[in-house]
Amino acid sequence: MLRKRGRPKILLARTYEDAIEYYTKYKNNLLGVITDARFPKNGKKQKDAGLELARYILTNNYHIPVMMQSSEDDNKQFAYELGIGFLNKTSPQFLHKLRDFMKNYLAFGDFIFINPITKTEILRVPDLKGLRNAIYKISNTSLRYHLARNHVSKWLNTRALFGLGSFLEKFTIDEFVNLDELRDFVADAIDLYRKQESTGIIAEFQESTYDKYVRFARIGNGMIGGKARGLAFLDLLISKYPELTSYKNVEVSVPRTVVLATSIFDKFMNDNNLFDVAYTNICDEEIIKKFMAATFPIEYVADLKKFLLVHKNPIAVRSSSLLEDSQYQPFAGIYSTYMIPFFEDIQHTMYLLISAIKCVYASVYFNESKAYMHATQNVIDEEKMSVVLQEICGQTHDDKYYPIMSGVAKSINYYPIGSEKPEDGIVNLALGLGKQIVEGEPSLSFSPAAPDKALQLLDAKTALQQTQKTFYAIDKTKKDIEFTSDDSVTLKKYRLTDAEKDGTLKIIASTYDFQNETLNDGTHYEGKKVLTFNNILKYNRIPLVDILKNVLRIGQREMGNPVEIEFAVDFDFAKKEIVYFKLLQIRPIVINHEVITTDLTTVKYDQTIIYSRNAMGNGSIKTVTDFVYVKPENFDSTNNPQMAEILGTLNEKFIAEGRYYMLVGPGRWGSRDHWLGIPVKWSQISNARIIVEAGLEDYRIEPSQGTHFFHNLTSFNVGYFTINPFLGDSYYDLEYLNSLPAVYEDKFFKHIRFETPIIAKIDGKKRIGIIYKPKPKN
Repeated sequence: MLRKRGRPKILLARTYEDAIEYYTKYKNNLLGVITDARFPKNGKKQKDAGLELARYILTNNYHIPVMMQSSEDDNKQFAYELGIGFLNKTSPQFLHKLRDFMKNYLAFGDFIFINPITKTEILRVPDLKGLRNAIYKISNTSLRYHLARNHVSKWLNTRALFGLGSFLEKFTIDEFVNLDELRDFVADAIDLYRKQESTGIIAEFQESTYDKYVRFARIGNGMIGGKARGLAFLDLLISKYPELTSYKNVEVSVPRTVVLATSIFDKFMNDNNLFDVAYTNICDEEIIKKFMAATFPIEYVADLKKFLLVHKNPIAVRSSSLLEDSQYQPFAGIYSTYMIPFFEDIQHTMYLLISAIKCVYASVYFNESKAYMHATQNVIDEEKMSVVLQEICGQTHDDKYYPIMSGVAKSINYYPIGSEKPEDGIVNLALGLGKQIVEGEPSLSFSPAAPDKALQLLDAKTALQQTQKTFYAIDKTKKDIEFTSDDSVTLKKYRLTDAEKDGTLKIIASTYDFQNETLNDGTHYEGKKVLTFNNILKYNRIPLVDILKNVLRIGQREMGNPVEIEFAVDFDFAKKEIVYFKLLQIRPIVINHEVITTDLTTVKYDQTIIYSRNAMGNGSIKTVTDFVYVKPENFDSTNNPQMAEILGTLNEKFIAEGRYYMLVGPGRWGSRDHWLGIPVKWSQISNARIIVEAGLEDYRIEPSQGTHFFHNLTSFNVGYFTINPFLGDSYYDLEYLNSLPAVYEDKFFKHIRFETPIIAKIDGKKRIGIIYKPKPKN
């Protein structure tokens, strides 16, 4: 019965024997019995067959509702003596009274809590949410009365909540120490059921019914965008694959999410005549000012306020455009994400929330977004924006809010080391908010196949130098926020000593012993704290690696492509060390499957400008004639921000002329930390087709695969080489380049234009990349 459609069924028995058979088979799921007085028994119609059936059933289950219907009034007295209901078939109120019986005794109506002594109504609830709240409001006498008779289970079963109903029916009142423990048990069971049932479902936001157990809802009409689709996809995978929720004391889930659909974006833009502004060439800050001055649609304000009142936590306001995280052109990190703190002054928090939504809308028309549109050959007036509102994983520590860990994991590793394989994947892990990783700042990188062999932790001194020193958190002291195109306006960078005071380093840090130059796992030693995550990666304090392996494997199989996921992890030590693993995003990784027929291992150095044995990408480039490189003799990382601006100007000229180029320079391209590399945005190098990280002897930075910048490179199949010629593992013919005339040259850069195309080839399997010297023009 429970496997059939989720609604109560009517079982029609024509004889006494049929009725007994049905009762015996389904007695654990019966809501009640309606019986005639006369029907066949032992092959003959008997006038008291109904009474005998009722007597048999009540002997087995005294609390089950039984109603006898008969046209003979004499049976009324017999029914009442037996303690069952009676209906006269000839009564003009027959159907009305039958309906009342079904509503009041078979639990088809509201659940009515009564005073068992006076039989008067105490409280009436229409739904599961109301039932959960009522458990704590009714008297002990009423609670005991209803639970002892399985009224709650029966009411749940009539609503097809069979799993919850049958679960509660298994327990008796005597199994609990007291009724307070029983109340908590019933409430917790309802909470868990609502949480599980809401997984994988996008509900329509209803202000009157929305609460913390609605995990994913939408406001408005239209589409929900790529990022929201990815979140809904992750939510569905969690409900589909039991292995993702089978970890002891670990909750794997998507954060509670509400999506503002594209109809709200359209209304906001049209009501405020913003399309005329958006298509102009004004700077980003002017666009922000125009959007901030616009009026947000008033009809959605109440819904947003209800969302804030339910969660009372910091909220991530994230872009989710139609093109974002699509299968072939993922817009990773192109649009803005603002993280807003929660203040008890709800009106002020509402102001911050609506301001952040406006800024996300505005980010569609920032210069970097337009450059990306141009690079992907999309038309900007076809883009629409929905917005994801997401509860941020983490806890408050003094005046800041952050998770203990954030990370980015890929199911493919473009730079495997030693015995690692590309298909093993790669993970970047950091303390605090994920901005640390996606902006290219220091984090711990490891392969899920060998989590205890991270390159940065090969020895104590390397770990001390190359691991994370700072982290991002939401600054809860900053109430007066001036919104700009910089979406980190609400964030602040803190030092590890701040996290040590918060107590968040306990299971993720080790201690460096300066005297012995050793690294001791744990924080109870004297010395400098180093973020190694060894208690997790080496000693499996929490099953992080196993969870990541499962998510990557399932995600890649379901998407049919290698995938990248973003996640956050936090611990609640007050609740028996419950671990919250939150999946924040999933996007496909685009791979070029072009086959390189040339054996690049046989190519001689003197044929090349650059030869790299650590190249990312696949295929060949045959139409580029421009080459831009940083002059290593003049390189100083203090000048990196200035160099990013110069590159942006050069890139604009390449765009205007419809030309592409190859770019070479020291350090990590696109890092937010200018000490690690030139902090270019995508719009400043969007026409580059090969980018090379050229290490210097005194300036060697490991590449980071967790950044949004890096993801967009792979999406466009931009070749990405790492070379360190001073180590003898690669080749860079600077002497050749220096001998050639320049189209443009300044203190930092030299731009060369060849008469014939520069041929580049990348063998993705062997990770070899070559830029050949162009052949002279005939």
